[in-house]
Amino acid sequence: MIAIIDYGAGNIRSIEKALEHVGAIVQVTDNPAVVNKANAVVLPGVGSGGAAMARMTERGLDDAIRQATRQGKPFLGICLGMQLLADHHAEGEVDGLSLFPGEVRRIPHGPKIPHMGWNQVKPQHTTLSIFDGIPQDAYFYFAHSYYVEPQDQQGVAAVTDYGSPFCSVIVTERVWGTQFHPEKSGSAGLQLLNNFVKWVRE
Repeated sequence: MIAIIDYGAGNIRSIEKALEHVGAIVQVTDNPAVVNKANAVVLPGVGSGGAAMARMTERGLDDAIRQATRQGKPFLGICLGMQLLADHHAEGEVDGLSLFPGEVRRIPHGPKIPHMGWNQVKPQHTTLSIFDGIPQDAYFYFAHSYYVEPQDQQGVAAVTDYGSPFCSVIVTERVWGTQFHPEKSGSAGLQLLNNFVKWVRE
């Protein structure tokens, strides 16, 4: 079972449906006990960094997430969900979950802020299982005004250009993170979610 964390911001039905489409058993929850029992965890992303962290801390979900990753459970953070895995978020000036060292900064320049719509994701390490079956020139759907700047560039699995290059996929031993929304990214996004479900089963 994959727990999809619901911290009370936005509609997460689309990620639930997408994961079910690729064969996953999912449960949307704001209960740390359910997160503890899950085989894997997805942290979707809607809303502002400060408010999201406050809601998760209130419910004890922050500790449940840290515990899940310490236990080696596969973890996927999407958009804001990826940003909250870093040490610090500039929106609201809040501490993140510190699952990898890094900062979340506002996009300094670009054709338009927020960055909305389809953009190309350029893998830096094509052998990673997150990219299995995905064309190297694939496009994914973005909607964000902030981006992650990891301290360790080894974790940067893909970059995207928007005014300047930024990290659009991070992969560490414990977590996968995507700045884009795979659940809104057509066949390439579904393949990425399928790769995540495969990791969970393995």
